[in-house]
Amino acid sequence: MSSSPALGFRRDWLAWLLLSGLAFAGLYWWWAIGRPVPLPDAPSTRIACVSYAPFREAGETPLDANAYISPVRIDADLRVLSQRFDCVRTYSQGQGLSAVPRIAERYGMKVLLGIWLGGDPKANAQQVALGIATARDYPQVVRGVIVGNEVLLRGDLSSQQLAGYLHQVRAAVTEPVTYADVWEFWLRHPELADSVDYLTIHILPYWEDRPVAPERAVQHVAAAYAKVQQAFPGRLVMIGETGWPSAGRPRQAASASLVNEARYLREFLRYAATVNMPYNVIEAFDQPWKRAQEGTAGGYWGIFDAQARPKFPLQGPVTEEPHWWAGWLAGAAGAGLFALVGAWRRRWAGWRGWLALGLAGIASGCALAWQFRQMLFACRDAGEWALSLSACGLALITALRLARWLAARLSCGAPPAVATPFWRLGWLFGLAYYGLLLAFDGRYRDFPLGLFMLPCIGHALVGWLSDRRTAVMPRLEERFLAPWLPALALVVLAQEAGLSLVAWLWLGLNVLLALPVLLSWRAAHVRCLQPRQA
Repeated sequence: MSSSPALGFRRDWLAWLLLSGLAFAGLYWWWAIGRPVPLPDAPSTRIACVSYAPFREAGETPLDANAYISPVRIDADLRVLSQRFDCVRTYSQGQGLSAVPRIAERYGMKVLLGIWLGGDPKANAQQVALGIATARDYPQVVRGVIVGNEVLLRGDLSSQQLAGYLHQVRAAVTEPVTYADVWEFWLRHPELADSVDYLTIHILPYWEDRPVAPERAVQHVAAAYAKVQQAFPGRLVMIGETGWPSAGRPRQAASASLVNEARYLREFLRYAATVNMPYNVIEAFDQPWKRAQEGTAGGYWGIFDAQARPKFPLQGPVTEEPHWWAGWLAGAAGAGLFALVGAWRRRWAGWRGWLALGLAGIASGCALAWQFRQMLFACRDAGEWALSLSACGLALITALRLARWLAARLSCGAPPAVATPFWRLGWLFGLAYYGLLLAFDGRYRDFPLGLFMLPCIGHALVGWLSDRRTAVMPRLEERFLAPWLPALALVVLAQEAGLSLVAWLWLGLNVLLALPVLLSWRAAHVRCLQPRQA
C-alpha cells in the first residue's frame, strides 16, 4: 500500500484522526448553535420607529408595478407592529401603501412617509403627487416626509435633480421634509442640506465598505453619527436605517446570524437611550424579494420573520437554532446510510471498516444538514431548490463511493478500485467555477461549505492513503484546474481581509481537492523521469 510500514501507519493514524475530528466537529457545531447565548437586555421592549414594507409573501415585490397590498393586510401588519413600535417608515406611495397613515392612526402610530424616486421622471411625478396628497390628508399622523431613498447611492439622480424634488415637496406640505441616504453620501453632497429640514442618514455596519464586527458595530454608529453632526453643526440628524441581518454570508468580521442581529439591536437601543437622537431601525419584516438584489442577507433584516413572528426577544438569552438536534439526527442517518452502502459487496472485514463508515457518515450527514439549513435561507424558487438538491445528491454519492474505498483501506484489506478521475474532474470544475464567481462577483454569494466538504475531504483522504508508487498522471484538465483552486480562494481570502473564518475554511477545501492532483502529478512525473536518468 505505502512505501514503508512506518509511513503507512502514520498515514492511517492521521486519517483516523481527521475522520474522528470531522465527526466530532459536526456534532459539536450543531450542539453549539443550539445553546442559549446571554446578551445585554434592551432598555425597553418599545422601539421608536421601524421600516415597514408589506411585500413579504412568496412572489411579492415592490418592483412589480401591478403589485397591490390590500388595506386588510396592512391593518393586520400594523396591529402587530403597534405592540412594539411607536412609528413606521414607508418608502413609496401607491401599490396600496397610501393607506398606511389612515390605518396607523387607528393604532396610535406615527408615520415617516416615503416618496420613492428613481430614474423615471414620469414615475417620480406620480410618487410626488401621491405623497403630497397623503401628507395633506393626514397631517396629524405624518411625522415627516422622506423624499428619495439612497438615490445618490444608486446613481439614479444628480444632487441638483434631487434638490428640485425636495423643494417641490417642501413648498406643498407643512411636515418636515428630508432625504435619506448612506451617511457618507451626505458628506459627499453637503449642498443638499439647504434643501431639507433635517438630515436622514443610514448607518449599516454590515454593509460598510469595511464591514464592522458586531462587537464594535454600535461604536461605529456613534462615530459615524458624530462625523455627520460635526459636518453639519446645528442641524438635526436622524438615523433613518440601522440594523443587522440574521442570515447570509459573512463579510470580513461581520457575521450574519440571529444572535448577532439581537445583540446589535439591543446594544443600539441602549446607546440610543443615552443620547437625544431620533432613529428608525430596519426593518419590521423579513423581505424575501430582496434576496434577488442583495443575496441571502438582503432578505433577513426583519425583527419579525416573513410570517410576522418575532425572531428573538429583546430581553433574556437568544438561541441561534432551536432545532439543533436535527443536525444530530442527520449525522445518525448519515452513519446508517454509509454503513448500509458500505456493506454492499464489501471485500473487507473487521471493525475498522465499520468505524470508518460510521465516522464518515456522521461528518457527511452533519455537513449536508448545515448546507440544507443554508438552502432554507437562500433558495428563492423551485429552480434554485432543484439545482441545490441535485448538487447535494451528487456530493452524497461521491462521498459514499469514496467512503467504501476508505473502509476497505483502513480495515487493512485490499481496497477496491475507485473510478475517481471523472468524479474528481467534475468537482474540480465545479469548485473552480464557483471560486471564480466568489472572486469576481462574490459580494452577495454564500459559501457552500457543507456541499463541497464531502468531495473535497473525501478525495483528499483517498489521495493521502493511496500508494504514491502507483500514482497515475492526472488528466490534462485536472492539471489545469488544480492550481487555480487555491489561487482563487486566496483572492477571496484577501477580499475578506483574512478576518472571516469561513473564507479560511473555503481556502482549506480548495487546497484539499487540489493537493491530490498536484501530488499525483509530481509522483507520476518523477517516475517517468527515473528511466531516462538511469
